[in-house]
Amino acid sequence: MKSKIGFLALVSAVIVLPQGATAQPADYPAPAPASAPKEPGAIALYGAQTPGRSETEVWSRYFGKDYSVRNVTRPTLTPVLPDPAKATGTAVIVAPGGAFMALSMSHEGWDVAQALADHGIAAFVLKYRLLPTPKDEQEAGKYIWAKMSAGLPDPTMMPTLSNPQATEDGLAALKLVRDNAAQWHIDPARIGMIGFSAGAMTSLQTVLASKPGEQPAFFGYIYGPQARIDVPADASPMFDAIALDDPLFPSMGFPIAQAWQTAKRPVEIHGYQQGSHGFGLGKPNTTTTLLMDEFTAWLSMQGFMSARKEQ
Repeated sequence: MKSKIGFLALVSAVIVLPQGATAQPADYPAPAPASAPKEPGAIALYGAQTPGRSETEVWSRYFGKDYSVRNVTRPTLTPVLPDPAKATGTAVIVAPGGAFMALSMSHEGWDVAQALADHGIAAFVLKYRLLPTPKDEQEAGKYIWAKMSAGLPDPTMMPTLSNPQATEDGLAALKLVRDNAAQWHIDPARIGMIGFSAGAMTSLQTVLASKPGEQPAFFGYIYGPQARIDVPADASPMFDAIALDDPLFPSMGFPIAQAWQTAKRPVEIHGYQQGSHGFGLGKPNTTTTLLMDEFTAWLSMQGFMSARKEQ
């Protein structure tokens, strides 16, 4: 029973629970059904050709504040722009996580985007397409647990997992931001990504699927699986961060970052002593709360944080 309880806890953490909570499921408040929140400025990702319907979405709230969504069939991109006085010209597409079956829109999406904007970075929250789950919340939990238990643990394979539609949406988001860079006062050579958990895998797959010269300028790989992959010679610079007590992706060192280094591509590693899985912008009383400062410091070291000169 102990292993089953532990795995159920992981499922809850992966879906949306903020601050990387890993208590037993009985300790978790049940998600409350919620009406779809307003998403001001959300852009249909493929314009008139955008597939799907917003009516398929199933929204919930955790702790009375954190939104999550399932059954996304209509992908969108929501800009969160910085104060023009502090804008750097750099942009980051934000990919929330949720096991490719949900999206943690608050603490891995909108909250992250606002933190980036506060640092002068134009942020764009990607609501990418998801694998379908039952509409009923209780049935969905059982379904997600069954799907995840069939696929875990196999840490050697996890970095290659993806939802192909999520990758397509990552590529489309890059193109959309580049095509509108002038409108948003963005340097098209400074557009990157940051993803959390399944969003980290989506960011990684977007890097790997990009045509030469069209990759993200950089990407943040936040509590994604650490197994080694084959790294292209022109791979985007990577910021790799994970808690060493992550129960979903147990510590195995940093083979993926080492592969980046072997390929002679820029990479930085942050292995936090504590933080569990799903810490978002940081779990209180741990050094994971430094994530955004460390990520933006790394961007500065890469030359992406100096103010852009208008043409």
